[in-house]
Amino acid sequence: MPKRKSLYHKCPDYQVSLEPHRGRVRVTLAGQIIADSERVVVVNETKHDPALYFPREDVRMDLLDGTDHQTFCPFKGEAAYFSIRAGGKFEQNAVWTYPDPFDEVAALRDYVSFYQDRPELKQERVV
Repeated sequence: MPKRKSLYHKCPDYQVSLEPHRGRVRVTLAGQIIADSERVVVVNETKHDPALYFPREDVRMDLLDGTDHQTFCPFKGEAAYFSIRAGGKFEQNAVWTYPDPFDEVAALRDYVSFYQDRPELKQERVV
């Protein structure tokens, strides 16, 4: 199947910006650390709440299992998903990544993001 194209050319006012997050952020599931990073990127996107993206090197990828679930964002590209199994808990499709993002957001390539609305999955600033 041919790679889908972005809609930036049709929606010039639509913005996706990446900026460094100041400080350290940790993600836990049932008390087990899944991610811990001082290199988090905040993605601000038109019509969406800001999302935190973690470099893969700072994520316990051994606790994540790839799934068949995929979605498409016309401004970021095809997203692949992971489920998390840690601390006796399981969160299905709780993590996503853009393995081959559009050129406009190419910096997202080696980052993953976690759903912030999952009650068992905690994202917190570490002081």
